[in-house]
Amino acid sequence: MKKPRLLLADDHRMVAEGLRGLLEQDYQLVGIVEDGRALLETADRLMPDVVVADVSMPLLNGIEAVRQLKKKNKGIAVVFLTMHLDVAYAASAFEAGASGYVLKHSAPSELLTAISSALKGRTYITPLLAGELLNYQRNRPRGEEPGEELARLTTRQREVLQLIAEGLSVKEAAVLLGISARTVEFHKYSMMEALGLKSSAELMRFAVKHGIK
Repeated sequence: MKKPRLLLADDHRMVAEGLRGLLEQDYQLVGIVEDGRALLETADRLMPDVVVADVSMPLLNGIEAVRQLKKKNKGIAVVFLTMHLDVAYAASAFEAGASGYVLKHSAPSELLTAISSALKGRTYITPLLAGELLNYQRNRPRGEEPGEELARLTTRQREVLQLIAEGLSVKEAAVLLGISARTVEFHKYSMMEALGLKSSAELMRFAVKHGIK
């Protein structure tokens, strides 16, 4: 029987290599990438059946990368494997289109269960967060969605925000994105206006609050 094709995205190479032995028993590991941009490019090229991704990755965080991935390739299942024991991250992950959310310190069997569930069209969340996520969804003010503030920003603006939050200068971000420094500055101030922020420091606090780093 043909093994499902799996793409792994984690910027901690030792973690990724440690997972290789676990995953290759049941899946064809088609690649390991270390940032959100590489995840999008590689998934588009290799078309895996399932992606296992970290939340915190450079250049483009996992949640934003998956949001973009699912817009283009709805059929690719996604499971997050992360250290973030935070219900807000889990809510954002599922809102972005993920099918699973597992913690890195959980048992390996939990990750395998989550991947299997995702490939069958079902969702899986670590039991440590399941009840909390249910309460979070119930108690959220009506009309408020996870990542609602982020949704005000364009895809390019979120990319610019992450690069600046990582400490890149406007010029460095411009080179990486293939646009002019003037355009990066335009996106930066457009974000501040859209979010009602008055300074670069407030923009950085917004990035940290929403896990963009």
